[in-house]
Amino acid sequence: MGTDVNPGPENLNGDNKEGGIEDSTKLDAGALFVLKSRGSWLHCGYHLTTSIVAPALLSLPLAFASLGWVAGIICLTIGAAVTFYSYNLLSLVLEHHAQLGRRQLRFRDMATDILGPRVGRYYVGPIQFAVCYGAVVGSTLLGGQSMKIPSFHSLRHINLISLVLCLSYSACATAGSIYAGHSSKAPQRDYSISGSGPHRVFGVFNAIAIIATTFGNGIIPEIQATVAAPVKGKMFKGLCLCYMVVCCTFFSVAVSGYWAFGNGAAGTVLANFLVDGRPIIPKWFLILTNLFTLLQLSAVAVVYLQPTNEVLEGKFADPKSDQYSVRNIVPRLLLRSVAVATATVISAMLPFFGDINAVLGAFGFLPLDFVMPAVLYNITFRPPRRNAIYWVNLVIAIVFTVFAVVASVAAVRQIVLDAKTYKLFANV
Repeated sequence: MGTDVNPGPENLNGDNKEGGIEDSTKLDAGALFVLKSRGSWLHCGYHLTTSIVAPALLSLPLAFASLGWVAGIICLTIGAAVTFYSYNLLSLVLEHHAQLGRRQLRFRDMATDILGPRVGRYYVGPIQFAVCYGAVVGSTLLGGQSMKIPSFHSLRHINLISLVLCLSYSACATAGSIYAGHSSKAPQRDYSISGSGPHRVFGVFNAIAIIATTFGNGIIPEIQATVAAPVKGKMFKGLCLCYMVVCCTFFSVAVSGYWAFGNGAAGTVLANFLVDGRPIIPKWFLILTNLFTLLQLSAVAVVYLQPTNEVLEGKFADPKSDQYSVRNIVPRLLLRSVAVATATVISAMLPFFGDINAVLGAFGFLPLDFVMPAVLYNITFRPPRRNAIYWVNLVIAIVFTVFAVVASVAAVRQIVLDAKTYKLFANV
């Protein structure tokens, strides 16, 4: 059992319904200040929606450009089904260990407890940190960043607004694509799949990596840690709310964007609304769509900063002092400002939004969100081999491990190809 795992009761911040109040000195500052367990299933749904239904979905038409209509729809459907299934598996594993008195607050806690400290510390922990921080870089790259200092739970109101915003810009992107598709100013559509042989294979896996990123989360344990006890069933309700929004937004943007622009779809569909620097949709509508997108990016970036914030709090904050004491406020402001500034510099260096999505999906979200849940469930519950769930999980783990390996090669290859076109800090 790793030292990061909280062996205590269900609720981290008082309200322990199973006997007494948790002694805050037993918790590191990261868990105490960032992962407050006070939320309802509805708050959980807000967090999930912001972490999954993010502007990365604007890259889905680009993925369809490499897959075509049939394969694109199939891959998007499989992505939705597998991630909904996988996130519920993770939730069941978390609930099981919580009932045994070993509530796991972070992804690395789960890996440490179930797979051993080496896997948690040297594999899952670094991958999760890289994925979450990479999501911040991607958000900054696409359109801006805001700096906040609340706990994860206190983001619930921001994430409710974020839910409305993602519905808004997805509806705008869909309407804009339909308008552009009927506009005489739009380039002629071409649905043919470019490339052949290895080039086409790599293109397909690069597209799969982009789709994996749009469905990626990487912080399911941290989100479930914000739920007040008892947690049973709350994650499932939150996921149902989230995936209702997923179905409305992902499919509408992907289908309309690919229909309008074909294999000319850009890294983000919003870029297709400009031809030779001039909008092909009403200018006010383009400004409104970008505004909705930029506003939600702030919420997305803040959500994916939480694992970074939790690590920084655990290392540099004092759990015995008040969260808003000078002792804790000063290093928090300095370190989080540096974290955001660093992400901004990196995003300015690498102006490839679609490529960044593919890298995150291949190296991070495919292993964490598609492979790891099936492995953790089978090890935790040990279903008999005659049970269908054992084989379903095994097939998912093997298939998506292969996808992750090949997609990683494809994603790196695509960045190498695009690097020939752009320079560092290029104004694109």
